[in-house]
Amino acid sequence: MEYLLIIISAIFVNNIVLAQFLGICPFLGVSNKLSTASGMSLAVCFVITLATVVTYLINQYLLVPFGLTFLQTIAFILVIAALVQMVEIVLKKVSPSLYQALGIFLPLITTNCAVLGVAINVVTKQFTFGGEAHMLNLGEATVYAFATSLGYGLAMVLFAGIREHLALNDVPKAFKGLPIAMISVGIMALAFLGFSGIV
Repeated sequence: MEYLLIIISAIFVNNIVLAQFLGICPFLGVSNKLSTASGMSLAVCFVITLATVVTYLINQYLLVPFGLTFLQTIAFILVIAALVQMVEIVLKKVSPSLYQALGIFLPLITTNCAVLGVAINVVTKQFTFGGEAHMLNLGEATVYAFATSLGYGLAMVLFAGIREHLALNDVPKAFKGLPIAMISVGIMALAFLGFSGIV
């Protein structure tokens, strides 16, 4: 039951983009087309989940025992950068078209604050489930990271679909482009806010 609460909370209630406002740059930059948004979502999902597991283990078995927790941010950034390089190499070999479509935004996953934000949240934030606050164990951290990345992907794919429809509609000149996109994101955030009573 606790894992189900973590999943629902991470995807809908505390959505990383719409509630915590992390990862906005690629969210706005890659969401023009549904195909690139879904590809970016998969890459971010992989990186967030893997980076969280690796950074959790580094924190628990290296930084905390040796009193080096002040190095968390630097260590986490190095791990994330290495994982993004790995994803970039794999995508270049497996799907060159997706690699070309993502362009500059693929290396920007390294600086995507959603990836670093999830990794830091897992090791520093107290989570409340079932009335008591506690730190996440490795299994819960992995589920939380995966669910958070699914929430990121869901928001990005929904937003890309909305932007594709907006491109086909007659939007007033003053609202074309970024203004109507920001209004759409605001309405999406309000819609996701409706889930806050669930958990």
